[in-house]
Amino acid sequence: MSKTIPLEYGKYYHIYNRGNNSGIIFSSDGEFKHFLGLYEKYITSIADTYAWALMSNHFHLFIRIKTEKEIGYLPPISKESEKGKDKWKTISYEDITKLGLSMDKFKKPDPSRQFSHLFNAYSRYYNILHERTGSLFEKNFQRIPAESERYKKHIVYYVHHNPIHHKLVEGYGDYKWTSYNDIVENRKTFVKSGEVVDWFNDIDNFVFFHQQKHDLYLLKGDSDLHSK
Repeated sequence: MSKTIPLEYGKYYHIYNRGNNSGIIFSSDGEFKHFLGLYEKYITSIADTYAWALMSNHFHLFIRIKTEKEIGYLPPISKESEKGKDKWKTISYEDITKLGLSMDKFKKPDPSRQFSHLFNAYSRYYNILHERTGSLFEKNFQRIPAESERYKKHIVYYVHHNPIHHKLVEGYGDYKWTSYNDIVENRKTFVKSGEVVDWFNDIDNFVFFHQQKHDLYLLKGDSDLHSK
């Protein structure tokens, strides 16, 4: 387990967590979809996403926390925004000043707190649905800085390979709860597919790289990947 570290603006991270005591956190398509909807609601304003994978009792993400300027500010809460995603849509400093609004009414979202909002919202949904109480996730979600440009491709591969590693499927396209098919089919999602494909030069190399066997244990010492 890695030591809990703060999420810094402009930095890349491999983020993962699992159910409390390795318990189930996703047991139906509806639950997978609900988590992704909450993820889009709470996280896309503060982070770019390059790969994700959801399994029944854990998940993996590869993200970049946006810069302070990119993130902008959360608007004042109104009756309208309280009802939906607009509450979490940020606005740039330039747009605030253009509208002649007071900065006193706006606040900067905290990346770590946004993830806490995500996990708390999903936990409430899951607990109500399954008539359970108590913690759903392990206490602290894990985050490993991805400092080296060299390993971006390997982290993307690692995240997409996880369902195969756990013997859930034999091929990448056979498992629908990862970003692999989103990228290959260039679907319109929150995943930064274009940037990911550029790391592999083109989509053919992206697919080819995933079809090769990579010894990720060689990367453990660089803190870019872990052995889960």
